Amino acid sequence: MAFELPKLPYSYDALEPYIDSLTMEIHYNKHHGGYVSKLNAALEKHPELKNKDIEDLLKDLDNLPQDIRLAIRNNGGGHYNHSIFWSIMGPNGGGSPSGKLSENIVKTFGGFDKFKEEFSSEAASRFGSGWAWLVMDKNGHLSIISTPNQDNPITFGLKPILGIDVWEHAYYLKYQNMRADYIQAWWNVVNWEEVENRYEKMI
Repeated sequence: MAFELPKLPYSYDALEPYIDSLTMEIHYNKHHGGYVSKLNAALEKHPELKNKDIEDLLKDLDNLPQDIRLAIRNNGGGHYNHSIFWSIMGPNGGGSPSGKLSENIVKTFGGFDKFKEEFSSEAASRFGSGWAWLVMDKNGHLSIISTPNQDNPITFGLKPILGIDVWEHAYYLKYQNMRADYIQAWWNVVNWEEVENRYEKMI
């Protein structure tokens, strides 16, 4: 089956004033939609892969046919990354996590504010286009990393819990070159309940 653009769980203007409606509309339909179309086009060349889910494809990039490997990395990664991104934001976001995720963040980073500062710094300092992530390794340890382009931590054996898109298309209409302002505003739309759900399924 072909991959599909997942339904956005809120309206384009639901994240105002932090993320503007026009950016959301373009980002979702044109950018994410484009990744889905190109991912499906690549898989047309190898129908034996069509029953694999996106996680399986990205975990096994090195064993994919060479002629579509880069297309799957870029467009499959773009599809997977954005599917996570939309889900961990929401109109009633902000605040801080609770439960086991909060406990692990405090244990690992020394407090939620310190975590936010480190995560924001990682996102702001990502050179060029890419993402910043809160990830968990196979032993349950948390860390903060960034990846270039549309790479996802799952390719490197890590589990993505929270991610922010710092490609310019994610923020340039509203924030222009002020990436740090976008990152600061983004914390107001993080849906911690969904982030916690992702974490709970991983542990």
